[in-house]
Amino acid sequence: MDDFPEFMKCSANRIAASSQSTPGVEGYVFDGADGSQMAFWTCHQNATSAPHMHDYDEYMIAVQGCYTLIVGGKRIPVKGGEEYFIPRGLWHGGEVVAGTRTIHAFGGHRAQRAHQ
Repeated sequence: MDDFPEFMKCSANRIAASSQSTPGVEGYVFDGADGSQMAFWTCHQNATSAPHMHDYDEYMIAVQGCYTLIVGGKRIPVKGGEEYFIPRGLWHGGEVVAGTRTIHAFGGHRAQRAHQ
């Protein structure tokens, strides 16, 4: 597969551009009853994610392509099928290759929808 299934890309769940840390990314968000969120992102261009941190934990898995995390000056490639845990309070950013798809779980509210 080179894309997420259509049912996962409902326009009502599309993430607002203002909630994206990486340019050229299309994302959709789903909310947990406990305030957590899951996001599904597809990167349409090579891009850099600005350094940022969260006050909640983040888990990510690369479905396809490569997202290179940058943590404390260290570069950590996360390729298709690989996962990474980012604890709360850790500054991180990254570089992503066009065509990369990732799934992220956040222990808190991370993204606003485009229609909100």
